[in-house]
Amino acid sequence: MSDDGLNDEQLLRYSRHILLDELGIEGQRRLLAGHALVIGAGGLGAAALPFLASAGVGRITVVDDDEVDLTNLQRQIIHTTANVGRPKVDSAREGMLRINPGLEIVTVPARVGDAELAQLVASADVVLDCCDNFATRQAVNRACVRHKVPLVSGAALRFDGQISVFDRRQPDAPCYACLFPPAEPAPEVACATMGVFAPLVGMVGTVQAAEALKLLAGVGESLAGRLLMVNALSMEWTTMRLARTPDCPVCAGH
Repeated sequence: MSDDGLNDEQLLRYSRHILLDELGIEGQRRLLAGHALVIGAGGLGAAALPFLASAGVGRITVVDDDEVDLTNLQRQIIHTTANVGRPKVDSAREGMLRINPGLEIVTVPARVGDAELAQLVASADVVLDCCDNFATRQAVNRACVRHKVPLVSGAALRFDGQISVFDRRQPDAPCYACLFPPAEPAPEVACATMGVFAPLVGMVGTVQAAEALKLLAGVGESLAGRLLMVNALSMEWTTMRLARTPDCPVCAGH
């Protein structure tokens, strides 16, 4: 073990991070000590999870109640044909440990309720919303606002994707409900009925991973207060500024 707290294997494994002045050994130590909670091991989660693992996030909790289906394999790259029929969390865990066996991977193969979700969020340093369910997104946002844990939210459908960070540690930053009010009708966003371009979930999920790693390491500027959107047909990326809603039913009281 070196004086910086990293062993020889870690110094070699993470050497390309350590070479970055903005990250260095201290940033890598923060990643190794960090805890990322990932809601959903489908398309977005399947793209984000390998990079969280390869970058050395020390503890990763994955929540998903679904099983791997043959229709998933067009885009959910952490899963394989051999794992069809198995819980996605188990498939994802195996994939991450193949990349980096020194991590702690916690799996929750269930659709969690508000109480359990609150406990999971409270124990995390960053949350990645990689689900495709509007009600779950709102529940995750409420828990993140309550416990002041930064939320990295992504969505992908057809050829359009979007990513933002909702960080209520910043007094003027909006939450997810400021952008998508809970009282509005839930949009129809099912890939099963509308389709999704395979590389798009990778584009969005890897950006989510990048934002989560920056937050854990304490480097750079996050997407808090901004919505990053991509159209994969035209390959145009656009950014929209987001403002906090003063009477937001979720974050106004916080």
